[in-house]
Amino acid sequence: MYTLYRLNADDLDKGFLQSLKELFKGQTIEIAVSRAEDASENETAYLLQNPENRQRLLQALENARRGDLVTVEIDTHQ
Repeated sequence: MYTLYRLNADDLDKGFLQSLKELFKGQTIEIAVSRAEDASENETAYLLQNPENRQRLLQALENARRGDLVTVEIDTHQ
């Protein structure tokens, strides 16, 4: 299971820690902490490292700028 929490550091309290303990009871977990701005920059840099992935992402941005978008309808009532 992968869970990402994005919150203000001022909102960290004993209740938050207790909810983590209950969610992952008896399991070894790993906690990494970074500023949200740093994390998104690192994710972008990681995605752009691979030349094929970089080209695909840049092409998708160009398509979006031109208004060439794809609409997908997801049926959640199956």
